[in-house]
Amino acid sequence: MDKRLNDYVDKMITIIEKVNYIDPESFSKYNVKKGLRNSDGSGVLVGLTEIGEVHGYVLYEGERKEDDGRLVYRGIDVVDLVRGFQQEGRFGFEEVCYLLLFGILPDKAQLDEFNELLGDLRTLPDGFTEDMILKAPSSDIMNKLARSVLASYSYDDSPDSVDSKNLLRQSIELIARFPTMVAYGYQAKSHYYGGKSLYIHNPRPDLSTAENILHLIRPDNKYTKSEAEILDLALVLHAEHGGGNNSTFAARVVSSTETDTYSAISAAVGSLKGPKHGGANIKAMNMLENIKENVSDWTDEEEIRAYLTKIMDKQAFDKAGLIYGLGHAVYTLSDPRAVLLKEKAHQIAIEKGREKEFLFYEAVEKVGPDVFCQKKGTSKNICANVDFYSGFVYDALGIPPELFTPLFAVARVVGWCAHRIEEVICNQKIIRPAYKSISRAKQYLPMNQR
Repeated sequence: MDKRLNDYVDKMITIIEKVNYIDPESFSKYNVKKGLRNSDGSGVLVGLTEIGEVHGYVLYEGERKEDDGRLVYRGIDVVDLVRGFQQEGRFGFEEVCYLLLFGILPDKAQLDEFNELLGDLRTLPDGFTEDMILKAPSSDIMNKLARSVLASYSYDDSPDSVDSKNLLRQSIELIARFPTMVAYGYQAKSHYYGGKSLYIHNPRPDLSTAENILHLIRPDNKYTKSEAEILDLALVLHAEHGGGNNSTFAARVVSSTETDTYSAISAAVGSLKGPKHGGANIKAMNMLENIKENVSDWTDEEEIRAYLTKIMDKQAFDKAGLIYGLGHAVYTLSDPRAVLLKEKAHQIAIEKGREKEFLFYEAVEKVGPDVFCQKKGTSKNICANVDFYSGFVYDALGIPPELFTPLFAVARVVGWCAHRIEEVICNQKIIRPAYKSISRAKQYLPMNQR
């Protein structure tokens, strides 16, 4: 930073912090739903959607009652979807893309046609890789992804049209190209910032999304079927999570202005980049690594309990007092994504010789909620969320942490595009909530009287 600018910022920072402080009690005083959350933690109802449903509680006589977690895509429980893919021994992410975009399950001919189209579109436009990725690498792949999405505007013959046909065309292109953008952004980062050899592999139209990701990021292109299956499952489980999650809501807010698709989707990428949203799985994995380093016996639940208590007391790990990977804004009794991913995590742990580590994760999952309730003085149920096991899964696949959130984006772009299309077609009204001003009136003073 320029020295003069740095000195000026140092001088003015206390003023900035003072004038931007609002007493937390003011939110209660004016009945403001901070973070668009009700007092019981549930989200404020701001819209309607037919795309996804996140269920964690029921209302009984006006009170919120906990219920088993369910995630529903276009009316179909994600558990049923996953069980169907697993029983038939096939990849499911592309079918989920079709379901979320078109609202129906495809038959074999429809799915084959859709898969072939995605395969043909995975290659980036001529010159894009060299000019937009390799010539301008970024130390953060999410930043590179957002810039790649915005750059796509310049390669589109009709970038601004919000006609339904154009929206669908742009959505399918982005869904197909996100894995390639992420993989090339990762290779550029590894080369220019990590000093590693540069590997740019061409995507293969005959491979699934999960297979292509592993093919593109690994120097030797090799992967096992079980590795691709568990990555496919992770993509399926991250593809959609209702209209209220931060990044999808960001996409809908921006889309309500009738701006172009690339502006809306890049805004969603920027939202997901935040550690409170898409980066949470890295936090969970880092915390669990820290616990492993400070607990001598991974099977000793009392030793794990003692260290988790230190974390809650802000004496260990990042001293934030949080047990990452446990608890969710909606799910209480169970997070269906975590339940499904945990099953596959156990399988991959056995394959990779990491079952001892997996059992340690299970122990933390068992002890953590009890520690939380004791420290908070509550009987509230909390469960492991999808972030608890996703970091372990990615690490077992040899995927570096800097790719965790970009892979989340590869999956969630499907939900973003589906919600953008629904927003533009259905709502046709700009999203514009209100903020109440609580500033005190001040008198203007001439310069010589200040």
